[in-house]
Amino acid sequence: MKINNKLFLWSVCSLAFLASVNAKAAFGDNDTTEAKSDTSAVKIDSVEAVNPASIIDEVIWVVGDEAILKSDVEATRLQAEAEGVKWSGDPDCTIPEQLAVQKLFLHQAELDSIEVTEAEVAQNVENQINYWIQIIGSKEKLEEYKRASLTELRQQMHDDFRNRQLIEREKEELVKDITVSPSDVRKYFNSLPADSIPEVPTEVEVQIITLTPKVEQAEIDRVKDQLRSFTDRVTNGETSFAALARLYSEDPGSARQGGELGDYVGRGVLDPAFANVAFNLTSPDKISKIVESEYGFHIIQLIDKRGDRIKVRHILMKPRVSAEAITKATSQLDSVADIIRSGRFTFDQTATMISDDKDTRSNNGLMANSSETGRTSKFRMRDLPSEIAKVVDTLKVGDISSAFQMINNKGKTVCAIVKLKSRVDAHRATITEDFQTMKDIVLVKRKEEFINEWISNKIKSTYVKINDRYKNCDFEYQGWIR
Repeated sequence: MKINNKLFLWSVCSLAFLASVNAKAAFGDNDTTEAKSDTSAVKIDSVEAVNPASIIDEVIWVVGDEAILKSDVEATRLQAEAEGVKWSGDPDCTIPEQLAVQKLFLHQAELDSIEVTEAEVAQNVENQINYWIQIIGSKEKLEEYKRASLTELRQQMHDDFRNRQLIEREKEELVKDITVSPSDVRKYFNSLPADSIPEVPTEVEVQIITLTPKVEQAEIDRVKDQLRSFTDRVTNGETSFAALARLYSEDPGSARQGGELGDYVGRGVLDPAFANVAFNLTSPDKISKIVESEYGFHIIQLIDKRGDRIKVRHILMKPRVSAEAITKATSQLDSVADIIRSGRFTFDQTATMISDDKDTRSNNGLMANSSETGRTSKFRMRDLPSEIAKVVDTLKVGDISSAFQMINNKGKTVCAIVKLKSRVDAHRATITEDFQTMKDIVLVKRKEEFINEWISNKIKSTYVKINDRYKNCDFEYQGWIR
């Protein structure tokens, strides 16, 4: 196959020129006189007589000192198509604007020192992968469909999920002081035409009892022996801690970073058992003793300590639960369910006495739903964990399920039974019966209005440069084009 050398050289030169804009941003641009707030100016010159199709990649937007590449837009488009996402408006305009808005939030999150732990990122990635596996049928089918191994999927998803969580945390920070009064709710409800009164979806309250299958001592010993061997190999100079973390750690978020749990973190963002050991480390030359947390077993290496914040790396290993242990726990819970149905004990009493789920045990097993309007015991079916929603959908109010297996929010296999405590079918909202729902709607509306106003103001105070071919776009927010 012949390659047009002149065209290839021109494409590479174009890419090199366009990719240099970030470097120019660091030093400013004498040809740019536009007012700027907290960033340097960047100038993107148009290149005449260049076929866009011949350019390998290019910077199409600059927001602050962050560049958005043509390849970023294409990657977002392909991912959306794979997930069945439909864009409102022209994707060639909508996608770059969406990416630009994300840059605004990420920049503000950095200014506000918003933190997301590697453990949180890893857990969210695992939850998504587990959800896909349930939908598609097996790990093998998922890997075939995605054309990537689970390890590769975790690596691909890591940065995207971290950024999503940072953006959500920043939004929460921005709207944390917004409230609405009862008169605000009544005024909004009374202003709605009859056919615009919102439909309240089906909501349920669910109680749960979980039992964690017992891990055999031989399996725990196997994991500890392997972690001890890792410590010996590092101590003897045979290999590095980071290399072993990349190869063996079962924390997918940090494994790809050589076990590093992000930047300097405080004690409060770490698992308490993990933090107690990590903060007692004094030298990077020594590896911690084996520590058990809610996630499994770890060894930890100190990288650096600054006051009350540390930077560490770790290796996580999770003991495997045997099929026999799962069967035994399931059988035990089925027996518990029979006892409750017989009336010897109530579900509330039993949950308090035997449930392993510490988040619900002290509340008689009642699950809590954390939403942007606060915590409530009511769930829409779509907001329940998928394994629970599938079971609840088959129950009548007061029914207790058979035992089933699920993955909890710590990534561990547990067995569970649930009781459908209440169910309110979908209906048109009323101010008397659905005041809290209407309050939530008004609060969400106020928060959305605040966020939209914040975005508009942030655009005005942030340096923005857009490739000329995007200037005829009908953007959702004004102010991008200067």
